[in-house]
Amino acid sequence: MREFRYERATDMAGALALLGAEPDARPLGGGTNLVDLMKSGVERPALLVDLRELPLDRIEPTADGGLHIGATVTNSDLAAHPHVRSHYPALAQAVLAGASGQLRNMATVGGNLLQRTRCGYFTGAADDVAPCNKRVPGSGCAALAGEHRNHAVLGASPHCVAVHPSDMAVALAAFDAVVAYETLDGPGELPLAEFYRPVGKTPQAETALPSGALITGIVLPPAPIAAASRYRKVRERASYAFAIGSLAAALDVRDGIVHEVRLAFGAVASRPWRARQAEHALTGGPAEAAAFAAAADAELAAARPLPHNAYKLPLMRNLAVSVLTELAEEAAR
Repeated sequence: MREFRYERATDMAGALALLGAEPDARPLGGGTNLVDLMKSGVERPALLVDLRELPLDRIEPTADGGLHIGATVTNSDLAAHPHVRSHYPALAQAVLAGASGQLRNMATVGGNLLQRTRCGYFTGAADDVAPCNKRVPGSGCAALAGEHRNHAVLGASPHCVAVHPSDMAVALAAFDAVVAYETLDGPGELPLAEFYRPVGKTPQAETALPSGALITGIVLPPAPIAAASRYRKVRERASYAFAIGSLAAALDVRDGIVHEVRLAFGAVASRPWRARQAEHALTGGPAEAAAFAAAADAELAAARPLPHNAYKLPLMRNLAVSVLTELAEEAAR
């Protein structure tokens, strides 16, 4: 591990100044991902700027009926918050599914969004590095011909087929979340749909955050449909594990017809995958299993699976049918 300095920021201006003065500085929240990557040599910061004393640990309703979630709110506090549990239950469920209790107590909302891929070729020890374009741009992607059972089937490229590991971000994608940030030039916002960059030829450039920016929070716009939502995660073992497929869904059914629907897939692409094709196919149609299956098939028609991960297509189809059917049945009661 490279030697590094440690500074604890006490205000936003000080944090931004520290980050702006050192090109190899990294913001530190809970450190549950960053410290692991430092140990393996993926991240080699010269400076860690601890953000936990900044006043960014609140969850507050917005004037228009939405919700603002501070960047240093812990995952445990987010999942336990009464407003989140009642108005955005899929978000609470996603956070609870995402890690062990000990990790949730440390991990922060801002850090969760900035998780790096869990591809083994990316996170391998420094003395055993396989080709990885995220780690060494231009070196290649070992996963294409190697171990890719848990890798992407949607939105990948020949340069990278890794998936984004966050459960929380999948639920946020379904609810049109907006990422708020601060720079030395002032504040800014990015819709989550634009926050994660497409893989393309530069998979090492993962987000659209400006250089030196600090995430200050997440804004959830008003979404009455979110109260009837669910997050479902499929993993290879019941204990703490990353998803091999996941789904955030919300459904508004009136007289047996889908009035509105929100769908986002997880563990199938380099970023949370908003299933807009499926949403379009379902809106205005019957809330029944056959329609749910057809909509999932329409979304997955663009999939390009690799030899060992084609199982994700029927998995996601069945997951969508199961969760949407449960929500439709609840609406009919």
